[in-house]
Amino acid sequence: MDTNTLSEMGSSSIGNRLIERKLQRGVLSVARLKEELQVVQDQLDALSDETQDLEIRSLVAETPLSLHELRDAQRHVYAMQKQKEHLVNAITETLARQDELLDKLGR
Repeated sequence: MDTNTLSEMGSSSIGNRLIERKLQRGVLSVARLKEELQVVQDQLDALSDETQDLEIRSLVAETPLSLHELRDAQRHVYAMQKQKEHLVNAITETLARQDELLDKLGR
């Protein structure tokens, strides 16, 4: 065998191992992000329900305090929605990187 061929095989094998490690880390990362997304979704559902209740109370009570509580709850819902969007984007980006790595591994 030619020494270049042996050298190429060695670097290819090392490259594949590195890609496999990155893929494993990506799988763990996606799993962690999905768990976090589920927690955020549960919190968002609870906050949304609470906000709906506060909206009804605000309409009935018509007090500055009830309006303040409603606005505060709406801000929390908005923040949780942003967190959810961030997690969904992170999952999408990680999965795209995983696809790229799989393409490299398949070559």
